[in-house]
Amino acid sequence: MGGKYSYVDLFSGAGGFSLGFYLANRFKCILAVDNYKYAALTYKANFPDTLVLVEDVKDLTSSRLVAIVNPGEVDVVIGSPPCEPFTGANPHRERNPLDRLYLDPVGQLTLHYIRIVGLLKPRVFIMENVPAIMEGGLKEAIIEEFKRVGYNRVYFNILRAEDYGNPSRRTRVFVSNIPLNPPPTRVKQTVRRALEGLPPPGSSIVPNHDPPPELPWRKLKKAYRLKPGDALIHYYGAEKILPNFMKLDPDDQAPTVLGSSRFIHPFENRLLTVREQARLMGFPDSFVFTGGRDSQYNMIGEAVPVPLAKAIALEVLKVLDSEKR
Repeated sequence: MGGKYSYVDLFSGAGGFSLGFYLANRFKCILAVDNYKYAALTYKANFPDTLVLVEDVKDLTSSRLVAIVNPGEVDVVIGSPPCEPFTGANPHRERNPLDRLYLDPVGQLTLHYIRIVGLLKPRVFIMENVPAIMEGGLKEAIIEEFKRVGYNRVYFNILRAEDYGNPSRRTRVFVSNIPLNPPPTRVKQTVRRALEGLPPPGSSIVPNHDPPPELPWRKLKKAYRLKPGDALIHYYGAEKILPNFMKLDPDDQAPTVLGSSRFIHPFENRLLTVREQARLMGFPDSFVFTGGRDSQYNMIGEAVPVPLAKAIALEVLKVLDSEKR
């Protein structure tokens, strides 16, 4: 239909959500905000034309924001406030669900996302988080907070990344003022397909593909005996026991990639490289990560899977184009 639509990315991380919009070809990010230095540097390295602020969203005042972005001229605001206060993987989260939003300082960042949406008045907003953000009255509270800033329609769209060609599983809720029902892809992306074609670790041809840290000898022996889907260790979350150092099944999708998760290669007795982990989240090899290796793993685990982000962007594009018509 013509020109590009502008968007702002809050809690942008490395830029997985933004990359999906970029790949949809009709969007331009005018501002990205993240308080983690290496996430901001990674974002800037991959989106050099975007203004990137290394700043805590809660400290982004209305006057400062208005000096950067004209309210009413932003088409879309996307963002991924931290999920740690809400996720069942966090054994230290507040017992009372509403306290996770209103008392936990990190949970309050969700309210700051809503505050900025109310200030910028985009035609579309999309906030990504874990489905647990709907528990125990949280869903109703979030609806009321969005109503307070002028949005009377709020949808909680639960989407699974694996339904859109992502090589790893990930179920997330996308809170928005429009329904998001992207058509799923018929192609199931497996670990084998995701990792094929990569040179051996250490090749300078592919960025972020340095040899991974070696496992201690005892763990290495145990890893050798693991069957696909088995894990070296398990740890307690708030609600369940979670695996780590899982050996991947080449003919299945990988489990959910978390910042703390490490996977054992399906064919080689070693951990995945950063690049291999990035491929499990749909990042192309041209996407470069900065910072130390643990930071790179964490940024990948905290990202919105790129194929899912693109599917959402294409749905938003339909809505915006239909409004023009």
